[in-house]
Amino acid sequence: MAAQGHFEGQSVNRPPLFDGEDYTYWKTRMEFFLQGLDYQIWSIVEEEDLLVTNDKDKWTEDDKKKISFNCKAKSILCCALSKKEFNRISACKSIMEMWEKLRITYEGTDKVKETRIDILVTQYERFQMQPGESITQMYSRFTDITNGLAGLGKTYEMGDMVRKILRSLPASWTPKVTAIEEANDLKRMSLEKLIGSLMAHEINMERLGESSSRRKNSNSLKAEEVTTKESSDDNVSNEGSDDEEALLSRRLQCILAKKKKYQSGMRYFKKEKASRSLKSEM
Repeated sequence: MAAQGHFEGQSVNRPPLFDGEDYTYWKTRMEFFLQGLDYQIWSIVEEEDLLVTNDKDKWTEDDKKKISFNCKAKSILCCALSKKEFNRISACKSIMEMWEKLRITYEGTDKVKETRIDILVTQYERFQMQPGESITQMYSRFTDITNGLAGLGKTYEMGDMVRKILRSLPASWTPKVTAIEEANDLKRMSLEKLIGSLMAHEINMERLGESSSRRKNSNSLKAEEVTTKESSDDNVSNEGSDDEEALLSRRLQCILAKKKKYQSGMRYFKKEKASRSLKSEM
């Protein structure tokens, strides 16, 4: 519903619509709208309606212009409110009273306001870039905090915010942080320039990371190819060794067979010789 309300009010000729959501955002835009339309309207928001001292039957032309201007200011504010929000302030007599009623409703009393400021200040002081977060995402979170504080009247110097962002970066960014600190006057450096520099460095880091990843993949592929080749060579070598062992085994069997045959022949020869010798003696 809030998104719809903001969309309906996206025009320089119409005030931004407030439907009860995101008051700080609407308040800032409405302030700009009233100041741009007629700065005197914003003046009576802060300082009360234009004063008319004469009775109604004695109004002068100048008095009538003041009354008309006061009514115009209230009408503009009413055009920026949903029915629910209009009912909240419809009994108010001046635009200043209407504005203050909305402020207290959504920002609270001064005590509540101080509590909200304390909460946001704590978030600001503890702000750190999260793991896996991009510079754009980190900066969006940071501006949510600083804009919330600004809406409550608490602001920081530009140099303070620049240093805060640099301190929020992880250790891997230390070389870049050091380079920025040495090359720039942080008191005069804008947030836009800082974020632009950090985003450019982030892109380079991503590019180098992709290049390193490709090299690792290439090396892994080469290692797999070498391993496969070595395994293949080992298989061939093992097969060759098996063939050599089989050949040696066959040769050894042949030698043993010949030796056995020779020994058998020698025994037969000796036996025959002994038999002949015995016959001759007889």
